[in-house]
Order: sequence, then C-alpha cells, then structure tokens
Amino acid sequence: MIIGMNHFTVIAEDEKKTLEFYTGLLGLRIGHRPNLGFPGAWLYGEGPQALVHLYFDRPVPAQRAGVIDHMAFTARDLRTVKARFDASGTKYELRQLPGGGIWQLFCHDPNGAKVELDFDASEAAG
Repeated sequence: MIIGMNHFTVIAEDEKKTLEFYTGLLGLRIGHRPNLGFPGAWLYGEGPQALVHLYFDRPVPAQRAGVIDHMAFTARDLRTVKARFDASGTKYELRQLPGGGIWQLFCHDPNGAKVELDFDASEAAG
C-alpha cells in the first residue's frame, strides 16, 4: 500500500546550476547521502525525507524516463519565492486555480525538468 511520495531523481547536466536552482531558488538543503559509488546529492526540505536525488557525471539516457510531466512541491511565502525568481531572471508562470484556489508557480530546472510550487490560496501574489 502506498503511503506517500518518496523522492524524484534528476540527472543533472550541470552540477553547479542544478544545485543553485534547488538550493538557492527553491530553498532545499543538501543533506545526508550514503556513499553510492557515484557523485550526486540528496536534497531535503523541512522534514527528514530527501525530496530530490541528484545524479552528477552520468550521461542523460537517449530514451528519457517515461511520461511524467512534472514534480510538485507544497511551498510557502509566495512573495519571497517570487522575488527570488525575479532577481535570478528565472522564467516562471504564476497562476491561481479557478475560484480562488491555490497559487501555482511553474518553472523548469536547468536540466529541463518541470517543477511546480503550490502555495496556499490565502497568500498574496504580490
């Protein structure tokens, strides 16, 4: 029985840009990662579970993995996050679900992975 999402794995074509995106823009932190015999990083949010696994120095497979469209994270402090994106020049799309629902910020990481950040409907877009 599934009890929750565990992690997403991203093959990083550019280690520095990828780490800057996930730690600088999204606010994840680099945390414990066992020695797996190849370079990478595990990124954590506020909880004890690594949310994103990064692989470095691995070729991007000719056939990319399947049909998954994007990864989504619950987030807070929309104004601060939006200001960070604006200051960095990172392109994004911000929209609110119809009827005053949650705010959704969509962007792409440096490797082309689509990322969604979901904010409570009560937060102002600024």
